[in-house]
Amino acid sequence: MSLSKTKSSFYRRLYVAYLIEQGVANVPALIEATGMPRRTAQDTITSLGELDIECVFEKGDGERHNIGHYTIKQWGAIDPQWVASNAERLGQALGYR
Repeated sequence: MSLSKTKSSFYRRLYVAYLIEQGVANVPALIEATGMPRRTAQDTITSLGELDIECVFEKGDGERHNIGHYTIKQWGAIDPQWVASNAERLGQALGYR
């Protein structure tokens, strides 16, 4: 089954938010978990706000540059329990590892 561009974008955002919630919370870890290109991972994190998913970067104490992790502060209208229950299916539909 081929996903439409709209559906794959929506699924990718849900899946990335789920992974961040599970501790896969920085760009290198997301790339490792999914195999998606760096730019796609970065763009997906940035676009979570379009779904009213509040994702913030928390810089590590005493760390320089952009060392830290992302945290989901608010899921907006999205049910995080539904996403968690369907995470495997979402990952498979997207062709992630």
